[in-house]
Amino acid sequence: MKSLNAVILAAGRGTRMHSDLPKVIHEVCGQPMVHYSIEAAKQAGAQDVIVVIGYRGIMVRQAVSDVVDFVEQHDQLGTGHAVKCAAPYLSKAKDTLVLCGDTPLIKADTLKLMYEKHKKCCNGVTVLSAVLDDPYGYGRIVRDTDDTFMCITEEKDCTDEERKIQEVNSGIYMFNTEALLTSLDFINNDNKQGEYYLTDTISIIKRSGLICDAVPVKDAREIMGVNSQEQLAEAERVMKSMME
Repeated sequence: MKSLNAVILAAGRGTRMHSDLPKVIHEVCGQPMVHYSIEAAKQAGAQDVIVVIGYRGIMVRQAVSDVVDFVEQHDQLGTGHAVKCAAPYLSKAKDTLVLCGDTPLIKADTLKLMYEKHKKCCNGVTVLSAVLDDPYGYGRIVRDTDDTFMCITEEKDCTDEERKIQEVNSGIYMFNTEALLTSLDFINNDNKQGEYYLTDTISIIKRSGLICDAVPVKDAREIMGVNSQEQLAEAERVMKSMME
């Protein structure tokens, strides 16, 4: 059995980009955004990379020069549904990294550290988190009074108290593959968005008795998602500064 595979979520249109192109093929420093997620996953040790495509998927296939597998998410029903589309490919490896195709600033070294922590602690799932001054829009990492990880609550489902939490979910996860595949069968779309959240698998895995934890990234800029032309320009600016 292989040690690690990766799933890159790249099916969305990205309506706030105001473009007919799939969001993940907009370029940062001369490469499609999704290229950076793929390369970071490979450099972190992923032996197989599965890219989940949807909106204008043929354009994503043509834009990606990396050696990857593609699966179609015909209906965009949420992140949990996207990973479920990739499920037939995942049993080949002990662990599965899940990350988004619109986070071009994520570094392989960060993913490696996350993976080492995941293996060392024998976690069922490890979440990459970040502490932000303004956490608006992000799912919150909910911990109990002794700092033990409890769950992730999406912004639109947060209570007023949970909205004050500054530790947020990056959308990047390291799963024990068997635990992930089992938990995907139990998620539902009973939430305000009517979507199948991948984050719901975490509570299921935790209830099964496996360890779930969140590891904060040192540089919060790495988890920046690109959802608009303004954020695309900012990602290019930050990437150039990181290269200096």
